[in-house]
Amino acid sequence: MITLYSFRRCPYAMRARMALRYSGVAVEIVEVSLKAKPAEMLALSSKGTVPVLSVEGRVIDESLQIMHWALAQNDPQDWLLKDEPQGQCAIAALIEENDQAFKVQLNRYKYAERYPEQPMEHYRAEGEIFLRKLDELLEGRDYLLADHPSLADVALMPFIRQFAHVDREWFAQTPYGRLQAWLQRFLDSDLFTSIMKK
Repeated sequence: MITLYSFRRCPYAMRARMALRYSGVAVEIVEVSLKAKPAEMLALSSKGTVPVLSVEGRVIDESLQIMHWALAQNDPQDWLLKDEPQGQCAIAALIEENDQAFKVQLNRYKYAERYPEQPMEHYRAEGEIFLRKLDELLEGRDYLLADHPSLADVALMPFIRQFAHVDREWFAQTPYGRLQAWLQRFLDSDLFTSIMKK
């Protein structure tokens, strides 16, 4: 039995659920209350953060590793761009920039009251540099690195969604029309709506 400990609104858990769903792996999803984490999850991973995947005695507690594990089982649309070494490097670079730099800017923007050193607009402007980069990557195509989704699109999407939702009116009036359309395509997709059901 494969079990995923998840929290519906956590972006890391979202991307893990999307990869598992896409790969067709049958998985039992345990929705975790972050205020009362289940003992069995903490026994598997002392980090105490979601997602945690338990598969045949193995524990994977990093969302990106869960995505890679799922795609190793089945990757019908070639999210890994397996015949394109340059594409694979681009995937890794985008995800690293998202997870290391953009996530910090997103947290400061979303919870600006915790970071009073600068106004909210300052943190938003820092994050906007990444939005602009992604919008430029979408020139002439619907996805970031290919004419179909790649691991980068799916790994980044929950974080771009979170950034956009801090102030939806602001995001809607930005000049990043390609990125807005990209995000909306994911939000409307069967893949995303299926993993967000309560």
